[in-house]
Amino acid sequence: MNISLKYAHVTVNDLDESLAFYRDALGLEVRNDVGSDGQRWVTLGSSAQPDLEIVLSPPHAGRSQADGDAIQELLTKGVMPMLVFSTDDLDATFEAARAAGAEVLQEPIVQPWGPRDCAFRDPSGNMLRFNQA
Repeated sequence: MNISLKYAHVTVNDLDESLAFYRDALGLEVRNDVGSDGQRWVTLGSSAQPDLEIVLSPPHAGRSQADGDAIQELLTKGVMPMLVFSTDDLDATFEAARAAGAEVLQEPIVQPWGPRDCAFRDPSGNMLRFNQA
């Protein structure tokens, strides 16, 4: 049996603002921009992992009003699950994210457990960490 991750979902407040960040600042490529029943989601990916896609969608996409409201509350608090990316140039990634206005949580440092990394919040408040590959 062979299992691999296909989609990672990231809940965002503003799809266009988040798309600009993930596409323009981080360099991910748009794979799909889909609308259905008044909702919209966007999938992005990297040529480094062609079979993995990040799905950006608003809190209420595909959810009940109550569930969407609960997700929106968690997103506003900044407690949604984080994503950890690997990059071959941590300093360039850090500068690109900072220049795009992402909130810096941690400048690049070498962690006691090994990797050199940094951390940001995306435009919706999701925590993103970047490790030097």
